[in-house]
Amino acid sequence: MTIHIVEDDPGVSDALALLLASVGHETATYPDAESFFEETPPGERDTVIVDLGLPGLTGIQLIRWVKGLKNQPKVIAISGQSSRAIDSLLDGDTPDVLLRKPLQEEALLQHL
Repeated sequence: MTIHIVEDDPGVSDALALLLASVGHETATYPDAESFFEETPPGERDTVIVDLGLPGLTGIQLIRWVKGLKNQPKVIAISGQSSRAIDSLLDGDTPDVLLRKPLQEEALLQHL
């Protein structure tokens, strides 16, 4: 199982990768959705952590694409935006899990 982290803030991306590696998970990081799409699609045992506020192609577009895969990985969306803004962004598209920044280690780990 690989945890794919799609986050444009390198500090957040690096912190997530270090945390997840420290508990034994293999990780791959991407600064944007475009970089993620250039790689082999994740498998159904994988998890994708995606920031909703990505530049360029949005986190919502990435979630829609992942949800269209035959063998869907788990999707954890993260955002520092208000609940109202998040609801507006999602517009009916729902990730498996939605976590607000700043992330709590325990909350993240319980959803993997």
